[in-house]
Amino acid sequence: MEWVKEEGMTVSRKGQSDDLDVELGLTGRPVRELPEPEPLEKHGPAKIIAMCNQKGGVGKTTSTINMGACLAELGRKVLLVDLDPQGALSAGLGIQHDELDITIYDLLLDNQTSIHSAVHQTSIPGMDIVPANIDLSAAEIQLVNEVGREQTLARALRPVMKDYDFIILDCQPSLGLLTVNALACSDGVIIPMECEYFSLRGLALLNDTVEKVADRLNFDLEVLGILVTMFDRRTSHAREVMSRVVEVFGDKVFDAVITRTVRFPETSVAGEPIITWAPNSQGAQQYRHLAREVLDRTSGR
Repeated sequence: MEWVKEEGMTVSRKGQSDDLDVELGLTGRPVRELPEPEPLEKHGPAKIIAMCNQKGGVGKTTSTINMGACLAELGRKVLLVDLDPQGALSAGLGIQHDELDITIYDLLLDNQTSIHSAVHQTSIPGMDIVPANIDLSAAEIQLVNEVGREQTLARALRPVMKDYDFIILDCQPSLGLLTVNALACSDGVIIPMECEYFSLRGLALLNDTVEKVADRLNFDLEVLGILVTMFDRRTSHAREVMSRVVEVFGDKVFDAVITRTVRFPETSVAGEPIITWAPNSQGAQQYRHLAREVLDRTSGR
């Protein structure tokens, strides 16, 4: 198979273009009309969003990259922060682990390290990243005895809050101290959820953790929305899980639903978001709709 990237579209085989139909309304509800986002006269202060789920493989990193790129496409300045020792977010944007001198680990453990020295520009105008590598796996153990350990990330991010409109935190698949740090400094949580039974079961535990952090550490924290990913409407199981999620969580479920496609693994290999790899594809349109919903739910920031 030969992958060919052309201006305005991607074809999987020569002469075969993407299906460009936009799949919306998959939650079974009417899709709300969203206003055209207003251009900003100035940037900041940032809204911080944690992309969080203790279950792995549900599309956290893919959603962080693509939602961030779509927000930047709408004129917002975006900073992505990799909080996973596996460094998938960094790798997904083409940053090599062996090229990193300063990572989020250094910011968490050294008060003298400036976040400005850790910020990398991406190929998307208006979107930057603070990367991570395997060093971060030691951070939770080292932070345990620190005073105010749950606020360490907030301290590290404070100097750039005025420079960005959104800071998106890509959390690791656990509910440990790094994730608690992310929740403690966030305005909202987006929960990506694969449309299958075991993901549904884990939502209750995650929701309980969010409520505890909101009660004890961050009174303003709320679930911004639940994002259904890897949806395959051809299967009755996926449709049943979707129906159940909407029944239980109602308007917390985003209208934008991310369907299964080979495009996302391709973008990981290419090290770029889907809006530049396959700009007219179904997946690109779905993430663009998600970005508009996020703007709407964060008061049009």
